[in-house]
Amino acid sequence: LGTWKSEPGEVYKAVREAIKAGYTHIDCAWIYQNEDEIGKAFTDAFADGDIKREELFVTSKLWNSFHAPEDVEKAVKESLKALQLDYLDLYLIHWPIAHKPGVVQPKTAEDFATLEEYPIADTWKAMEALVEKGLVKHIGVSNFNVPKLKKLMGTANIVPEMNQVESHPLLAQNELVEFCTENGILYTAYSPLGSRDRQGRGDDEPDMFENEVIKTIADNHGVHPAQILIKWAEARGTAVIPKSVTPARIKQNLASAEIPLSGEELEKLNGLDKGYRFLDGKFWEREGGYYTAEKLWNE
Repeated sequence: LGTWKSEPGEVYKAVREAIKAGYTHIDCAWIYQNEDEIGKAFTDAFADGDIKREELFVTSKLWNSFHAPEDVEKAVKESLKALQLDYLDLYLIHWPIAHKPGVVQPKTAEDFATLEEYPIADTWKAMEALVEKGLVKHIGVSNFNVPKLKKLMGTANIVPEMNQVESHPLLAQNELVEFCTENGILYTAYSPLGSRDRQGRGDDEPDMFENEVIKTIADNHGVHPAQILIKWAEARGTAVIPKSVTPARIKQNLASAEIPLSGEELEKLNGLDKGYRFLDGKFWEREGGYYTAEKLWNE
């Protein structure tokens, strides 16, 4: 279950509902600003016997303002306190982007720090220390391309165990999936439905629910197009974290795994790839700034 954009007041119910429906992987992040409510949902779910801690897999993410090595442990402890947990199952570097310490949402180019000031390799060493201290079980990254993974692997003692990236039939990222598979890095697809409810969504964006190929396959199976998108991610061996706060959709999303897509249907879905990003990374660009979408995705 993804929790990005889940509103306060809604996310508690969504997490409780998801756990009751059979979800065991809950994806969180410090920047979503709802971990305290999720923590209450976990505590209540444990108390009510819905699930045991060891049966639940909880992910959180290190925000860009905590890339200084001395801030990494402080950041994970903030998330642990909010989530009311003793350890995380997985902790990810959220973006290969650093802000100056204390800057949560950068307004100008001066609010960012360069990767020379805070090299990912140094941040990663601090992430590795969290594993040694038992604060997290596994560590990984998010929004990393192949060159960035290779560079990090060149200095890492622990190879990133997960890479979480935008992924759906319009952005299959086949080269990245292949590299991750070859190197024992698990791959999680975020925004598998196209990030339909995010702020700043453009009117000209493709609607995957209205895509003729996806709609036809959904009609053939008597399911919603969202379920076909989730099944596509699962069928290619990747983890997938659809977000919903609606009980019926939460159950529907989980049931997607049971849809028997044929080889021909998967081929048709694979044929939709056009490298289209709903989250294009341009929101990190500032006039005269260090970070660009081009640098983020292609260098």
